[in-house]
Amino acid sequence: MSEKRADRLSQLRNIPVFMKLPDSALGMLHGILAARSFHKGENIFTEGSESTGFYIVTKGRVKVFKLSAEGKEQILHIVGAKELLGAVSAFAGAPYPAHADAMEKTTAFFLPRKDFLALIQKEPSVVMNMMANLAMRLQHFTRLIEDLSLKEVPGRLAAYLLYLCERTGCSDVLEIDISKGQLASLLGTIPETLSRILRKMSDKGILEVRGRRVRLLNRKALHDIVNGEKMGL
Repeated sequence: MSEKRADRLSQLRNIPVFMKLPDSALGMLHGILAARSFHKGENIFTEGSESTGFYIVTKGRVKVFKLSAEGKEQILHIVGAKELLGAVSAFAGAPYPAHADAMEKTTAFFLPRKDFLALIQKEPSVVMNMMANLAMRLQHFTRLIEDLSLKEVPGRLAAYLLYLCERTGCSDVLEIDISKGQLASLLGTIPETLSRILRKMSDKGILEVRGRRVRLLNRKALHDIVNGEKMGL
């Protein structure tokens, strides 16, 4: 086995959706994937373009976003290492529903739709593993839509901080690895409003902000805000 092939198989084994696959399935995956790399700010796909396959990010981050008629950007999701990008569109054979740009230098595996569909007919375990991952993503998007449409900005922020802590397994301290402007876009607000709410939460002893590091001091208060408590915010 070549060193390059062994390295790629090792990377595939460390991706959650493929961890439980037998070596034979991993070998078939390796046979159809192509390595891709993107510079910071480079577009990966655009809304409405044909979905010819999907990506597995191996390093870096990708923002998935919509653009309004006025050119305003609304970030829907940020895809990090070991996560899928564009998989739902690839399965459905539908156009990509949003834009995707690399937020930093990013590498990914690209799996062509036609080859992947042929593969899962031979090895159904591949798609069964992916279903669980896609179901979790669907739950996240459902919560995001609910937050953006039904909650005020403090509730959206509190929900995001709790979600991020759960996702990263933090105890009390978490790192916001995107800019304040990007976080504001993700929450459907503007940086000035976000800064004001963070300052009020800090004044009330709910959290402590030091640069991009946030210490959660009162999780119960955050849950109360998510559930509609105003808390003077």
